[in-house]
Amino acid sequence: MLKKTRSYTTIPLLLLSLSLFGQKGTVSLTREKGMKDYVVFYEEGGFAGWPANNGLWTWDGGKEILVGFSYGRFVEQSGHNIEGRSDAAPNVKSFLARSTDGGKTWTKEDPSNFVGDGIEPIASPGNINFEAPGFAMRIMGIGYHGSRDPKGAFFVSENRGKTWSGPYRFNGLSDAESLNGMVITSRTSYIVTGKRSCLLFMSARPEKSKPGQIASDKSFVAETIDGGKSFRLISWIVPLSDPYRAVMPSVARLRDGSLVVTLRRRILEKDICWIDAYSSTDNGKTWTFLSRVGETGDRNGNPPALVLMSDNRLACTYGDRNRVKMYYRISNDNGKTWGDEKVLRDNFHPDSFGDNDFGYPRLAVNNKKELVAIYYWSTDKHPENHIESTVWKPKK
Repeated sequence: MLKKTRSYTTIPLLLLSLSLFGQKGTVSLTREKGMKDYVVFYEEGGFAGWPANNGLWTWDGGKEILVGFSYGRFVEQSGHNIEGRSDAAPNVKSFLARSTDGGKTWTKEDPSNFVGDGIEPIASPGNINFEAPGFAMRIMGIGYHGSRDPKGAFFVSENRGKTWSGPYRFNGLSDAESLNGMVITSRTSYIVTGKRSCLLFMSARPEKSKPGQIASDKSFVAETIDGGKSFRLISWIVPLSDPYRAVMPSVARLRDGSLVVTLRRRILEKDICWIDAYSSTDNGKTWTFLSRVGETGDRNGNPPALVLMSDNRLACTYGDRNRVKMYYRISNDNGKTWGDEKVLRDNFHPDSFGDNDFGYPRLAVNNKKELVAIYYWSTDKHPENHIESTVWKPKK
């Protein structure tokens, strides 16, 4: 939440090089040809945002895409232009949007028995088939768009998100000693590893934090091997001793079986934000720092969205509210280094308070091997914050 209005000067991009990011290369000044933007969801008088805090799922090789987002009444003000100003406010709803043509046209869905419907979680009964053809999981934690539960919970679907069961508890997860005195702040990120097994990329922070210490939450990996009957913590991606925020993991499994995860990072005292990449060659048990992917400005930054492309390259998208653009970068070496930073979206329409409230992307590969980035945005035509997608095929 932005507590006061501040003014910013855009960095002259002609003078900016990726040496700031610890990478060689240049910053593109304009978008690539062939990028096409589509409205995922817009409603006059409404505010829609934060796909990264909700979830994205694909089927049929990416021809069908389902994305979650948060919705409330639009109220122009300093900070987020959503009535109530709280991610967990009763008026903030969790909706879905579905595309069956690879991210070009979309329809809104409001399933029953879903996040924000006020249903009390129960112990997970297990017997989940993570490899079911229409499987989807929605993970939630405290204070993130429809959830106030400090223990976290999850919903599952076996029909592509049309109906959901749950919410269920993460049975056994709280037994982890390192989670004592912590509250779950997880969004949705997971890797299916078998019919009854799944890796979940979650996060937690101290329950009794000092004001502003939400930025101290860290990401961890949990695992179930019994169909969701029980869960255990297997690693912290960044050690708890690390003083900086490391949250909102976005993960990809490479062709060799190793994992790459990108994390949203922040130095609270200086309000410096960036994206880091880490790798694991033992299915999430241990992690090694790979690279600094990009800078995301201040004002709490922006989370990453990572995906493995059909040609085995990695793509990562993120927003920078200081430079007032969405960016993406491509890695040809499994996340060790990243190519030129390129513009994903520009021409943002700010509100009268000058708050550049946008981003929080999700990223997918569709059935035409194109990238589909989904994020929240504002334009001259649609000044209320809403959900859009950009579809393109990056050049090699």
